[in-house]
Amino acid sequence: MASKKAGGTAKNLTDSQPKYLGVKLFAGQIAKPGDVLVRQRGTRMIPGAHVGIGKDHTLFALTDGVVSFKNVRKIRYDGSRVIKSAVHILKK
Repeated sequence: MASKKAGGTAKNLTDSQPKYLGVKLFAGQIAKPGDVLVRQRGTRMIPGAHVGIGKDHTLFALTDGVVSFKNVRKIRYDGSRVIKSAVHILKK
């Protein structure tokens, strides 16, 4: 015979670690080579002039300069149009 009543199971006790996504350097700020500009899932923002993209879609600076954002019209493979934000590094 059991000495304790059934307590059930704990379902919602585990939690994932925060990923710290988002824009790291904003427009007008100075970037050095290798500085992370945007951490994102997928290419919500695309790389522009003097900006590289990592395998996890992180955008980073390739040269010294000032960060700038601009909207760009892109045409997808199916012919539909979409507006994406592009990140540029403007040389000083």
